[in-house]
Amino acid sequence: MFRDRIEAGIRLASRLKKFEKDDSIVLAVPRGGVPVAYAVARELGFPVDLVLTKKIGHPANKEYTIGAASLTDYFVVPHEDVSQEYIKEELAGIRERLKRMHKAFSGDHEPVSLEGKTVIVIDDGIATGNTLLGTVEILRHGKPRKIIIAVPVASRSAFQKLSREVDEVIAVLIPESFHGVGAFYEDFTQVSDEEVIYLLQKLKNLKKRA
Repeated sequence: MFRDRIEAGIRLASRLKKFEKDDSIVLAVPRGGVPVAYAVARELGFPVDLVLTKKIGHPANKEYTIGAASLTDYFVVPHEDVSQEYIKEELAGIRERLKRMHKAFSGDHEPVSLEGKTVIVIDDGIATGNTLLGTVEILRHGKPRKIIIAVPVASRSAFQKLSREVDEVIAVLIPESFHGVGAFYEDFTQVSDEEVIYLLQKLKNLKKRA
């Protein structure tokens, strides 16, 4: 059990010390992954950027993930009952939302190049891992040296699924019984846009003083 996302990040940071000598970058999944990534970066000095992707849901069931999209790329598992017209419409809507998030959180900041880097994707927990699978496919196009997924808590099924797709999955907790990510936090209050902006600014200030 974690007190909150900051404490979870501090505990996660101890598992990530082995990447200190790599050319590493943390990619935080907004919004819940940002406080966790903030704590990791504060402890280990890794640079932080946001991974702005959203899942593409099946037309018959939006909760069933068939892919993911970023501002510039997308990945979809082909389905016979999913048309290209549907994908096109979903991409347009998703990218509008991602543009607003990018503007709010990053302003005019351009995404950092991932080529040759150890990319550490951080979220506050993983239930199914389906959305992250699509995100990983998109990140591969950036030609990183390694892709690591790091979270405070993951279901065993998601841990096993993602471990087959990336270089390593690191989780502080992999409980036998999993009833949702929030069950492992005393405080799992929804992270606001304002908190994301505040924490990213604090990291910039720490970097300037370093």
